[in-house]
Amino acid sequence: MPIRSHLVAVLAATMLATAARPANADITAFIGLTTAASANRSTSGLSVGFGVLILGFEGEYVNAREDVRNAAPSFRAGSLNVLLQTPVEFARMRFYVTAGGGMYRERLGTIQETNLAINTGGGVKIRLAGPLRLRLDYRLFKLNGDPLEGRPQRFYAGLNLAF
Repeated sequence: MPIRSHLVAVLAATMLATAARPANADITAFIGLTTAASANRSTSGLSVGFGVLILGFEGEYVNAREDVRNAAPSFRAGSLNVLLQTPVEFARMRFYVTAGGGMYRERLGTIQETNLAINTGGGVKIRLAGPLRLRLDYRLFKLNGDPLEGRPQRFYAGLNLAF
């Protein structure tokens, strides 16, 4: 009897191991728009992430330039985010929601604020060819401290390379 239970356990472990999916990683370079009460500004950044099935993690850096004419501060942020994503693509698309936090720096002339930032959002990764995808993303930021703009939003499009 013990040999049979060991055989069943080995068979079950083998089935689980062969059915497991490897971790996926990706990198995204993006450009977009940060919107706030004062003005819309161009934004660029980079994110690097990895995930297994529906759970993913990413580190992100974003930079929006200062617009002195419209009194819009520059905005730089680095964050760590958690993503919940569809486990497979639907019509070449993989949808996700995300939330995370990190540090930001807002600067307008000599005025500067550095503090914690929280972000929430979502988007889609659209497979173009092979490992190349188009990533469309929306984020809403809540800035702690005494920021000039406490709730900037960001929309971006980026090239995403999966590996």
